[in-house]
Amino acid sequence: MSDTLPGTLQEFRVNREDLSRFMQAALAATGADQASADAVTRALVTASRMGTDSHGLRLLPHYLQALKGGRINGAPNMVFNQRLAATGFLDADDGLGHLAGYTAMEHATAMAEVTGIGAVAVGNSSHFGAAGCYALAAAERGYVGMAFCNSDPFVLLHEGAKPFHGTNPIAFAAPVAGESPYLLDMATSSVPWNRVQQFGAIGRELPDQVAADAAGQVSRTPSEVAALLPLGGSGFGFKGAGLGGMVEVLSSMLSGMQHGFKLLPMGGPDMSTPRGVGHFFLVMKPDAFVEAGTFAHGMAEYLADLRAQPAAPNAQVMAPGDREWRCQAQRDAEGIPLDSANQIAYAEIAEQYQITPLSQLV
Repeated sequence: MSDTLPGTLQEFRVNREDLSRFMQAALAATGADQASADAVTRALVTASRMGTDSHGLRLLPHYLQALKGGRINGAPNMVFNQRLAATGFLDADDGLGHLAGYTAMEHATAMAEVTGIGAVAVGNSSHFGAAGCYALAAAERGYVGMAFCNSDPFVLLHEGAKPFHGTNPIAFAAPVAGESPYLLDMATSSVPWNRVQQFGAIGRELPDQVAADAAGQVSRTPSEVAALLPLGGSGFGFKGAGLGGMVEVLSSMLSGMQHGFKLLPMGGPDMSTPRGVGHFFLVMKPDAFVEAGTFAHGMAEYLADLRAQPAAPNAQVMAPGDREWRCQAQRDAEGIPLDSANQIAYAEIAEQYQITPLSQLV
């Protein structure tokens, strides 16, 4: 799930405790209750520690704006209805998607402990950051976890000229005995929308075949981008478009929410009307399928064989998650970087809400 950018300004670094302190204070100042502030902070710091800068600390200003405008309910009464032994629905009461995600995973995990599997659809929610955070929450407890979410239209259909699907992420995490989990977190678009904003903020050109202008033509200039290409680019985008549709079915139809094409834009200008985002979460207990220890042995053998494969020149073969855990170790030791745009944004938040500014690590 790493989105680390080579060349990003990193002269300003903070430790995760100070970053958490700042986020908690800012969220509380804009009406988030303790549970909501805890969940947002947990998700954003988790993403930033692992190098997913597009879905980490840079999202805080957006959530503060949505809370202040009334789009998001900072003190929701989320209600879970268990429908069958292994299924349920969580009404998120227009609260922060991070609290909805972690709450849904708790319910799914509890059902999986009893039945071997647990699935929860979530409705009336909002943007939840990095999908991998919720799959990871299951894997850290010894379960296999999956997370899906729809969003407003950013992504062209294959051979389409206008956005239809959202970036509609897929996240999958599995426990690995004695190691950090196996973790896949991917948008079904070629890149996340936040990546375009991030490149634009630091004045970088986009890679080829990831985004398009208002006419549906491929563009590498962030300021020209009106849509993203589905995974596979202009030549093989039917793959990403198909996966995006699968996520839509799980997130929208199983939750009873409107599909992403009809959602209000995440970026506004309407910051007062709830968006009704849908999520879907699945948790599986490995020992419910095979004898105890079989799954762990298989994972260890698979990853050992994968990492032992020959690599291209000046490259290294890695399993999903390896890059993130490497980045996490580095950032835990050296601090989490804020690029120039986020340094300005966090200084403005500190001034606006009279919060003690972040302290720069030396």
